[in-house]
Amino acid sequence: MIGPGNGVRVFLAAGTTDSLLTPIATDLGVSEGRAGQMISISGLFAVITSLTITGLTRGIDRKLLQSAFTILLIVSVLIVALAPAYPVLMVGRALLGVAIGGFWSLSTATVMRLLPMDQVPQGLAALNAGNAIAATISAPLGAWLGDIIGWRGAFALIVPVAVLALVWQHIHMPSLPPRDARRIHPLGLLLRPQVALGMASIFLLFMGQFALLTYLRPYLEGVAGFSVPRLSAGFLALGLAGLAGTWVVGRLLRLRLYGLLIAIPAVMAVLAVLMIVLAPLPVAVGALIVLWGFFATAAPVGWGTWLARTLGPEAEAGGGLQVAVIQLAIMAGARRSPPAATPPAPVAARSGAGFPPSRSAPARHRSPPPPRPDRRRR
Repeated sequence: MIGPGNGVRVFLAAGTTDSLLTPIATDLGVSEGRAGQMISISGLFAVITSLTITGLTRGIDRKLLQSAFTILLIVSVLIVALAPAYPVLMVGRALLGVAIGGFWSLSTATVMRLLPMDQVPQGLAALNAGNAIAATISAPLGAWLGDIIGWRGAFALIVPVAVLALVWQHIHMPSLPPRDARRIHPLGLLLRPQVALGMASIFLLFMGQFALLTYLRPYLEGVAGFSVPRLSAGFLALGLAGLAGTWVVGRLLRLRLYGLLIAIPAVMAVLAVLMIVLAPLPVAVGALIVLWGFFATAAPVGWGTWLARTLGPEAEAGGGLQVAVIQLAIMAGARRSPPAATPPAPVAARSGAGFPPSRSAPARHRSPPPPRPDRRRR
């Protein structure tokens, strides 16, 4: 389930890059700003699904449910690839948000049932490592596929990979009958001080992380003076460092969970300050990017482990709450910047947060404001 499931995300990341928004807008006869809403609507429905899926599917085998989300993903991608008009495209993207939001809401609880508790951090690390890989290759893959077979073909290529994931789930994933956990709505968990404090920490971490990522590309190009080849190499290094970070941190979490939860955002804050101080030194900035990728991508692994230990049998409800909190935090972080300063989707997706790159789209695709009139002229 873990390996092929993240293989699907490689193509999802490729399908939602900015390189495909222009041909989509041209083909459907809409502006790029409206085409960009295909990304934000997926995020909206991911939030709605994450907060409702546990209660609506309480009596369903989790293996069947995960397979249903994969089938829904296939259907949504086919709708997008064959969409004759903009409203049909938006329906497909909304269904995609349901599939992704449901999958990630249940992911921590599913890993907890597939692995012994002492191996849960490694399982979550493997899950997030797939996102690091996807984020690393999504930009060139999306642009390449779009140029060769068009945006519809790029989306259509998700289907065979998703079918492979479905077959893999059917063969290798055991039956996971629903458990008789106490009924609780995800938002009800916020009444517990420990959960409320943890979710507030998650919100601030991801909001700050994406506030920085929003400015990362213009900072590298306009302040640090990175050329296009160096920029590409920097993002590749960031993704590979994230892959290493998930592996290393996943093995340390069994011994130092709370220490790492405190240390990771502290280190990220120091790195952000050093990016300002050392901006004239491209080599130093490159090293800081690598370190940022190492720690930022590992952060979700730590908080997933915290969720598993804190909520135990209520991890499904907690997972839904966590998905919603992270989604809203990323939107808040990305919206704090002007449109001109925001990077393309592949840049934001490189956080490795483990959720669809639809989150920061509203800021990226907002139409520029009209020019102000010259009031000196009468």
